[in-house]
Amino acid sequence: MNTWKESWRQSRVEALQSDYLPGWYATRGRRRLIASAVALSLALLWADVAVSWASAPSDGNDLSDFALLALSGLIYFPAVSLLNVATRGVVELSERDLDERQVGERLRTVALAHRGTTGILVAVFVLALVAGISQGRDYSMPGDAFFSLALALMLTHFVLPLVVSSWRLPDPPGDDD
Repeated sequence: MNTWKESWRQSRVEALQSDYLPGWYATRGRRRLIASAVALSLALLWADVAVSWASAPSDGNDLSDFALLALSGLIYFPAVSLLNVATRGVVELSERDLDERQVGERLRTVALAHRGTTGILVAVFVLALVAGISQGRDYSMPGDAFFSLALALMLTHFVLPLVVSSWRLPDPPGDDD
């Protein structure tokens, strides 16, 4: 008997194995273009962190925060959906739904993305440390900037393996006549 969890898992496998808009991600160049769009949306989130942090005492940055978040979301969600379909769910699906080649690719991708995320965390730590030292003992990070930073870190951590996987994915072999 199928439980709702099993039927949900099966529907996700089927959705990620379907060819939804295959012309958009059929070649390596197009997949890299979509991966670049995801990277752009993440860069917009990080720009939102910088704007929130730089203009912390003023209340006028709410519109810029919202604009950067909205623009990032408009790019992020469709691009991530296309990359999940393009990579056939290598990063998204559980290991029991992947073959040995896909599991190996997933491990390599996660290792590379982990190195990238570690570099980002070190850079954020150093920037926060420098800002704290230069502003004096009473300095604290603004709440808006903290929320933006947490969101940017979380989404970067979640989506970086997908970006790396789609960037590395080779073109399928050509048809032999």
